[in-house]
Amino acid sequence: MTNFCSAVWPEEPTPDDVKNCEECGLYKQGTRMVWGEGNKEAPIMVILDNPGAREDKDGDSFVCGTRETLQQTIHEVGLTPDDIYLTFILKRKPVRAYDKEQTRRICMRHLQQQLAEMKPELVVCLGNVAVQSFFRDAEVDVKSLRGAWHRIDGYETTVAYHPLAIRRRPNLKKLFVEDWAFVAERYRH
Repeated sequence: MTNFCSAVWPEEPTPDDVKNCEECGLYKQGTRMVWGEGNKEAPIMVILDNPGAREDKDGDSFVCGTRETLQQTIHEVGLTPDDIYLTFILKRKPVRAYDKEQTRRICMRHLQQQLAEMKPELVVCLGNVAVQSFFRDAEVDVKSLRGAWHRIDGYETTVAYHPLAIRRRPNLKKLFVEDWAFVAERYRH
């Protein structure tokens, strides 16, 4: 296997009809919309809670810890960046308090638009926020759903811990790799 090197994945431009969306109120926090990144034609759609940091304070692109952990793990299980499209429940990074439930519910329409356009073969939700939003159930969690496939709105969906959880709790790394090996196996067959 080749050596791993993290990279800034190409960002998909936010569609003109939604890039100035003010419905959820996050625009007031001053962060820009990030529609998604990676290969728009990818068979695997990965969903995180929000785009987090893509630029440093000077506006220069960099690979944050979340993306580095994700990229390293997909490399470990034999997937490539071409296999993955990364998107988010919230299209803007929140920087202060907000009405989480209402904002996530409003922002899910953007994700539904992406799903309808892209029609991924597989969906992978990372972290409880993404899982609860995508499954539309505040009671579900990664721990109880991981290691299985679920049919959500017609999409084969599985879950794994959020990459930040892996960085904060290294004992979860083994489970994260197992979950991605599970995805890779399904994708190859």
